Amino acid sequence: MSKQKEVGILSFKEKLSYGFGDLASVLYWQTFMLYFTFFYTDVFLIPAAVAATLFLVSRIFDGVTDTIMGMIADRTVTKWGKFRPYLLWFCVPFAVVGVLTFTVPDFELTGKIVWAYITFNLIMILYTIINIPYTALLGVISPNSAERTTVSSVKFIFAFAAGIIVSATLLPMVQGLGNGNDALGWQRSFMIYGAAAVVFFLIAFKGTKERVLPPKTQKTSIKQDLKELVTNRPWGILLLTTITFILFVAVRGSVTVHYFKYIVGTQSLQLPFLGSDTYDFNILASAYNTIGQISSLLGVVAVSFLAKKFGKQRMFILFFVIAIVSTALVKFLSVDQLGLIFILQIFGSFTGGPLSVLLWAMYADTADYAEWKNGRRATGLVFSASTMSQKIGWAIGAYIALTLMAQVGFKPNEEQSVTSVDGLVNLFTLIPAAIGVLSIIIFLIYPLKDKRVQEIETELIERRRLAGEAIED
Repeated sequence: MSKQKEVGILSFKEKLSYGFGDLASVLYWQTFMLYFTFFYTDVFLIPAAVAATLFLVSRIFDGVTDTIMGMIADRTVTKWGKFRPYLLWFCVPFAVVGVLTFTVPDFELTGKIVWAYITFNLIMILYTIINIPYTALLGVISPNSAERTTVSSVKFIFAFAAGIIVSATLLPMVQGLGNGNDALGWQRSFMIYGAAAVVFFLIAFKGTKERVLPPKTQKTSIKQDLKELVTNRPWGILLLTTITFILFVAVRGSVTVHYFKYIVGTQSLQLPFLGSDTYDFNILASAYNTIGQISSLLGVVAVSFLAKKFGKQRMFILFFVIAIVSTALVKFLSVDQLGLIFILQIFGSFTGGPLSVLLWAMYADTADYAEWKNGRRATGLVFSASTMSQKIGWAIGAYIALTLMAQVGFKPNEEQSVTSVDGLVNLFTLIPAAIGVLSIIIFLIYPLKDKRVQEIETELIERRRLAGEAIED
């Protein structure tokens, strides 16, 4: 057996191919995180409280489908593997439903709400069907923990590249393609995004390979898979950490456009690359989100090196603390200090963006831990239940934001009351910061330190070698 087979070193081309899958997914996920609440309240024109219930109910349902999809993927057997074929089979339906989701029908309010429930649930089901297997692929693309961390970094470099694309282009593209009709602009924009996503998913399908298989003696058992998942303590701690981390991101992200539209407003500014001019909230919010995505991308590049040097757990805590402080400080700035608000966005995004890289790399470690402890591997279930935590965190975050907006008297496309303005500012600053502190407290008890992960990895490779389960090229 060659050294490459033993350690599972991947080619740069395969790492890039894997990254294209997140380039496709995040065209949608970034829209969900930053613009869905704005789309439903200010373009689709349904009440904030109705949109809040839509998010919460749909995400609870979606959480169930995530775990089901993980178990289905674990039991899929094709010539392409367990996880890759879903990228091929479902990329086109996903793109088509994406267009329907961002189509505003000419219905009365009740008809619009029904349309929103149907299309929103469909897009999230299809997102699950593609994204659960794609994410689980990270756990089987290599048996090497360090390589998986690198692949996770590449994945999120592509993810933040997609975030940059969405942040920089979506609102201006809506304006340009809609010619004054925002609803038409959203629909046409997702025709373009959908076509691009199909191409990117096919690149990920074609350019990757599955290498880590369940032990040959493993018998299929849903009951046993679920039992081992809920008794996997490291995974459980990461699950709670992820839910609260996504809450931290989602509460703030859900009101970002509202913050710029109703609080920052139109301003005359001297901006780098854009010059001196009067800029409305569309340009300012797009610039703010784009700078954040660029900073996050740079942070992902840095964290790959830093995690190898200092350890994943230390870097997670340090970066998260800086992101929390950067978020909270905006509370104490006025809209006239927009430059400082943008600077804090750079610091917060540079340190907050890479946290997902570290989390997903650690989820792969918990799959190894489960195999080491129980002699069984359910990679799809581990990652599906973990992705479920992302969606639950985002749903609760959006629900909190929209519910509080409704309670403080938010009304779309109108001047906001003092109470509504205060609520939006707190949702943008102190509330997510407090949730972030809770997330760090939970993470402090995570037991799989880097030394322990290396010991488990070495033992698993030896077990597979003795069992004749060689890693493929």
